[in-house]
Amino acid sequence: MTILYIILGVLILYVLFTYNSFIRLRNQVVNSFSGIDVQLKRRNDLVPNLIGVVKGYAKHEKSLFESIAKTRSALSSALEKQDLQKVSKDDAVLSSSLKSVLAVAENYPALKANENFLDLQKKIARIENQIAAARRIYNANVTIFNTKLELFPNNIFNKLAKFSQFELYSLEDGQKQVKKFEH
Repeated sequence: MTILYIILGVLILYVLFTYNSFIRLRNQVVNSFSGIDVQLKRRNDLVPNLIGVVKGYAKHEKSLFESIAKTRSALSSALEKQDLQKVSKDDAVLSSSLKSVLAVAENYPALKANENFLDLQKKIARIENQIAAARRIYNANVTIFNTKLELFPNNIFNKLAKFSQFELYSLEDGQKQVKKFEH
């Protein structure tokens, strides 16, 4: 009878430990995504300043500026709604558009020498690096969570607990779905 209690006790401890470790890992994934969110918002806040400086020099790039404004607005909305699929897509579009704006500057030597433009360009480059780092942290946490979810005997436990895998965040594939944090 005591062996039965010991086995039952070990089983209960395993379930509690496993459940708590999944909660801890899931929260790390959610927290690491918020790092991406913060950096995207910081970049989004700099875009109007960059556009304002470039507009004065490149008046004929109106469609590019309108496209960026529209994408920036869509990204802000997606971040507020935590629509992670849309965040990924709009982030990819805005990153590409910002590269276009910086490429436009190559045609205007006076703009390239403008102190405000150079400062904004440095800030955006720094934020882009921070976004990339935040994505790497998020993807590392997702990989740890998903791996633990699939390993034996956790995969058996997961059938009862019904934790779902997270998708990796991919800028290159803005259409790729990133699951919402529902657990």
